Amino acid sequence: MTLTVEEMEYIKNELGRDPNPLEYGMLDIMFSEHCSYKSSRPVLALFPTKGEKVIIGPGDDAGIVDLTEDLALVMGMESHNHPSAIEPYGGAGTGIGGIIRDIISMGAMPVALLDSLRFGPLEDQRSRYLFEYAVKGISDYGNQVGVPTVGGEVEFHENYRLNPLVNVVCAGLVRKDSIIRGIAPNVGDVFVLMGGRTGRDGIHGVTFASEELTSSSELESRPAVQVADPFTKKQVMEATLEALEEIDIQGLKDLGGGGLTCCISEMAAKGGNGALMELSKVPLREEGMTPYEIMLSESQERMVFVVKPGDVEILLAIFQKYELSYAVIGEVTDDGLMVVTREGEVMAELPCELLADPPLVEREAREPVRDDEYVELVDSSADEALLALLSSLNIASKKWVYRQFDHEVQIRTVVKPGDDAAVLRVDQERGFTLTTDCNNIHCYLDPYHGGAGAVAEAIRNVVAMGSEPLCMVDCLNFGNPEKPEVFWQFKECVQGMSDLAHRFNLPVISGNVSFYNETEGVTVNPSPVVGVAGVMDLKDIRTTPFKNEGDVIILIGHTHPELDGSAYHKTMHGVMQGKAPQVDIEAEYQSAQAVLDLVKNDDQGSITALHDLSNGGLGVALAEMALEGGLGAVVDLSSVPGNLDMTPIQVLFSESHSRYLLTVQEGSAHEVITHLTGNGVPTASIGRVEGKMLVIDQAGLTINVEELKNAYQGAVEKFMS
Repeated sequence: MTLTVEEMEYIKNELGRDPNPLEYGMLDIMFSEHCSYKSSRPVLALFPTKGEKVIIGPGDDAGIVDLTEDLALVMGMESHNHPSAIEPYGGAGTGIGGIIRDIISMGAMPVALLDSLRFGPLEDQRSRYLFEYAVKGISDYGNQVGVPTVGGEVEFHENYRLNPLVNVVCAGLVRKDSIIRGIAPNVGDVFVLMGGRTGRDGIHGVTFASEELTSSSELESRPAVQVADPFTKKQVMEATLEALEEIDIQGLKDLGGGGLTCCISEMAAKGGNGALMELSKVPLREEGMTPYEIMLSESQERMVFVVKPGDVEILLAIFQKYELSYAVIGEVTDDGLMVVTREGEVMAELPCELLADPPLVEREAREPVRDDEYVELVDSSADEALLALLSSLNIASKKWVYRQFDHEVQIRTVVKPGDDAAVLRVDQERGFTLTTDCNNIHCYLDPYHGGAGAVAEAIRNVVAMGSEPLCMVDCLNFGNPEKPEVFWQFKECVQGMSDLAHRFNLPVISGNVSFYNETEGVTVNPSPVVGVAGVMDLKDIRTTPFKNEGDVIILIGHTHPELDGSAYHKTMHGVMQGKAPQVDIEAEYQSAQAVLDLVKNDDQGSITALHDLSNGGLGVALAEMALEGGLGAVVDLSSVPGNLDMTPIQVLFSESHSRYLLTVQEGSAHEVITHLTGNGVPTASIGRVEGKMLVIDQAGLTINVEELKNAYQGAVEKFMS
């Protein structure tokens, strides 16, 4: 067990007795970091969680925001890091299954998935194995269930070699009058368990996720990895949605981490009630399962419904039609206790509040001492650097990943994977955007600005599609929080993320904290992955590729000499040193508002392309616009707003924030620039779309668009063939 001595003493004092072995097991999982958030809750309070469009914020299985007059957007994000390190196919697949259930349990139809992945370098055989089978697990599960995977991102870095990160976002749509919550509000209502049968897989899954991995974890912890069953998930999803249409469901929750213990105790506690549960009623997959195994199992594809006794017959008939296992396993009581019986004999009796609300743990936070020597570097040639960056794994095309996903099922996808964000249709006029982002090197060098930068980049991605940021979810991936240096990284990242989110009035509606991502002293870089949704009129969609010869290229935002932590430094010199790019929160806000204002008032369609600047800076952004559009450009670096003393390499590959590239029809360029500069937004024309070459004289760069395309495509495939 992972309970500390102090926690065991606290439990004994609360109960006035020693727990029995089953009770200890139930308390162990509920006091785990994964279930209780005992270290992170005070820090997470920094986030903005309210807003005029927020319907349900953090605390339920997913968050909900207002989308249209009748519909709401449901969004959640989860990690499945430890399971994916042990068994990548099943670990990633069950991660998808869990987040889909979270959306269903709010009464919503899942309509989109995104995945944010981190792996070791593909030169490493085991990293290739983990990468290949995690992607396959996501693909097989999402494709079979019928939910499109519309976007995501992948980073490769040495310190993910032993600890890959598999984070998944799911979004759904629900009628506002059909929202359901994970609560047991009425004494006398009954708990109905539906879906897959309960087996021995996934036992201790949450405690396994709340401790460091070791070299023996792959063998010892394999039983803690759940087994995915997408066929049953499809039945569960359809049966649940039908039940929500036919019956007045009082509460609904999926069985994820912590299994029946977590699900039942949390529902009862949220309703201010208790629960009586009979183990002999639980449909089992294996014979001879003990009460301990039944209560701690995390077998997949299970849901618990809370309904009035008079609705049970109709509910069970629906489940029978879909050939699903089901059983009435208990009832809501008024004594605040979770009582578990077997054939009427009491096996466990614990206060629901004790299970659902363990005490917080105060962690020490201490800034790490880094004595890294700063190495002065000599500039590479610009053309060599640009081609190397385009073919580097963190920038190159991820088509190998997303071609395995069905991103068109449900026929909502308007802009598909490969652009700054995905766009999905709500109706004929309205849509919403989805993206995920995080730069692990920036977060390592400066957790505050790295965390703020993750939010800033995600915002820029939805703004670059022409949409207004609506809400945010996150998955905060860190090492062992018991180490003061790791907890300091966590606090700094959250502070930076929070400060930027507050300025944009961007509510954090749901999220996940994943600690203990380290193995035998190797800790992952701090990786606060951010998912942002935006809302838009479909007529405002703008995409990355150059469209027309003669269009004027405009750069918004200041460029600073910020090569530290850049893709250029990592790719060309193999270093990760210095200070991360600094986020000027006010400049970020002003740039975003300026772009949104331009797009919303562009009735003539004079803005023909739009792209944010991030990994690889201006050089990579220009190249991506050129190779996607099949058109070249002539660019003048002397016009770039910013520090005039920078070298061409600094101008091209700096990763300063707050910047966007857009192309404008020639006749509108002067008006656009005058409008932006008049409102205090740094803006300049830096060139025009022209021919089939990317030409930047000051950098001595002249490259054919086909050569750019060849560098950008095939880098991942080279390793995964």
